[in-house]
Amino acid sequence: MKVLITGASKGIGSYLFEKFYRDGQEVYGTYNSTTPNFKEGNFSKVNIVNDDDVKNWVEEVVKHGDKIVLINCAGVNYNAIAHKADKEKWKRVIEVNLIGTFNVIYALLPFMRECNYGRIINFSSVVPQKGIPGTSAYAASKAGLWGLTKSIAAENAKKGITINSLNIGYFNIGMSSEIPEEFLSGIISMIPMHKLGDPENIYNAVNFLINADYVNGTSVDINGGLV
Repeated sequence: MKVLITGASKGIGSYLFEKFYRDGQEVYGTYNSTTPNFKEGNFSKVNIVNDDDVKNWVEEVVKHGDKIVLINCAGVNYNAIAHKADKEKWKRVIEVNLIGTFNVIYALLPFMRECNYGRIINFSSVVPQKGIPGTSAYAASKAGLWGLTKSIAAENAKKGITINSLNIGYFNIGMSSEIPEEFLSGIISMIPMHKLGDPENIYNAVNFLINADYVNGTSVDINGGLV
C-alpha cells in the first residue's frame, strides 16, 4: 500500500506524513510554498492547481497495480468579509482547496480503478457547518468537497474505491494557530469538551476510513461535539 498525502509540509498533513512514515508505511508527500518540517521520507514540490505538476508527480510515485491511499490535506485560507473581499484571493482558495483536490483525485482514479482498490480521504472543515463571518471562500471550498465526495463515491464504489470527508474542528495543530488568542478562547468555550483536539484523533479517524470498506461517500465530524 502506498499512502499519498498532499499538503504534507506543515500542520495536519505533516503530522500524518510523519505518523505513517514511522509506522513503516510507504508514504509520499507534496509541498508547494513551504519546505517540509519533517526531514525524512519522500517529498515532491507540486502545485496541485497545475495539471502537469500533478501528472508528473503521480507518474513518478505510482506504478500500475499499486494499492493507493490518497489523503488530501493541501489547502489555503483567505479571510475577508464577502463584500470587501479581493476576488482574486477569494478565487485562489477555490482553485487550491477544491479544484486542486479534484486534480489529484482525477490523476489517481485510473490507477485505483485498474487495481480495484482505492481510499480517498478529503479534509473538509467545521467552518461551512457553522457559518463564520469572513470565511466565505474557505467555507465554499470545503463545502464543495462534500458534493465531490458523494459523486465520486457513487461512480467508483463497485471498483473497490471509497471516498470520504473528515470535517475537522479546532485542533492544537494547523490553521487553528492562525486564530487570534482572544477569538480562540471563545471558540474553546463553545466546544463541549472545552479543549482543542489532539491530532492523534485525526490519525485514528484516517485509519478507520482506510480499513472500513463500507463507509463511503460520507462526511465524518471530528470536532469534540461542536454544533
